[in-house]
Amino acid sequence: MPSTRTFTPRGLGNRSALILFVPILVILFGMTWYYYDYHIRQVDRTLTTHVARDMALFLEAHQTGSSQTMSLKADLERLHDIRIELTETCSPSDYDDADSNRLKIRENIGDIITAPYIYRIDGRTGLVRFCMMTAERENVIFEVLRKRMIVINSHIFIVWVILLGLFMAALAYGFLRNQVRSILRLAAAAKAFGRGRDVPNFKPAGAAEVREAARAVIDMKHRLTSFAEQRTAMLAGVSHDLRTPLTRLKLQFAMMEQTEDVKALRQDITDMEAMLDEYLAFARGEDAEPPAKLRVDKIIAEIAHALNNPDLTLKPLEPVSITGRSVALKRAITNLVQNALDHASHVSIEIDDGPRWVDILVDDDGPGIEPEAREEALKPFSRLDEARTQNRAGTGLGLAIAQDAAHSHGGELRLETSPMGGLRARLRLPH
Repeated sequence: MPSTRTFTPRGLGNRSALILFVPILVILFGMTWYYYDYHIRQVDRTLTTHVARDMALFLEAHQTGSSQTMSLKADLERLHDIRIELTETCSPSDYDDADSNRLKIRENIGDIITAPYIYRIDGRTGLVRFCMMTAERENVIFEVLRKRMIVINSHIFIVWVILLGLFMAALAYGFLRNQVRSILRLAAAAKAFGRGRDVPNFKPAGAAEVREAARAVIDMKHRLTSFAEQRTAMLAGVSHDLRTPLTRLKLQFAMMEQTEDVKALRQDITDMEAMLDEYLAFARGEDAEPPAKLRVDKIIAEIAHALNNPDLTLKPLEPVSITGRSVALKRAITNLVQNALDHASHVSIEIDDGPRWVDILVDDDGPGIEPEAREEALKPFSRLDEARTQNRAGTGLGLAIAQDAAHSHGGELRLETSPMGGLRARLRLPH
């Protein structure tokens, strides 16, 4: 069963407009229904009944031959604007459209006028003409102004209601749009801050609550930036302090006789330097690099050329551009490709370009990773024993660095089952 989210808009502006306009439309519909179906109908019934009683009074005096008939006729014409004419016959052709008229005159005067009659409304002159067919004496023609029987300007009220309703809705929508704009600007700034971009022209605006939220976001950005800088500076200092004794050890081992033990120690020192580089890269996150327009296909081609591995296959790459950091993106893709080459005999790279996202797919035919262990594999310093053996060099930061780069670009890293039988790493980045 579909939920209400299927039929309602998802954007804040559209939802706010829906909340604003639906009550207005319901009120207008309810007022229109009440005004025309009840109020106007009751007013028309009252007006028509009063005219019908005047006509019934004259018909009764005319049929009984009262001496007051002519005096009554003069009073009705003078006081009630009812013109009365006595005639021998009524031509039905002059009243051929009476029954098709939308007004329920017959229904309103049916309990008062018992004599048979026909009538017609003349829209040009604004008169309602009745022909009452009496049995014993002449037929009687009554002409009454239409405005005395029905409300002829009822549409003016609803027109004014609609116009005022539209004016107030437009005014409210203007205020609402101004408030929603400040929220959307805050959301865009928060998204840019999350991707490591700066928004120089962003200032708190809108309602007090929105301004407070904007100040909180700006303060959070400053705190996170300060924390990242302190962490990077600390690790850079640690790395520098450790490199000095490691370099001294390398020089000492280089001057010694190159036995197998000495070569093994020199390799251990080289591995330690590589680990320090990985730790520093993970801590730094390449946040200092300014975002720029990048060609993803060219970056992948450069990585493949630098690796120069016959086991790596590039599928046809279409030109795809995104905004990001070149160094961080190269490091992330390189880590994914190198991780696949370390555990598989064949690796392929392709780009899946969508309307909102760019997916960089790295597939291999290796042992893969079980679905329940994939989340663990993305954690820093995580090295899996079964699918990805621990007897290989590394610190367990390759996938973590790639995931950190994806998050800093507003994307994500997913591990899936590859069509080649191994692991698929999907690096998803926004356009």
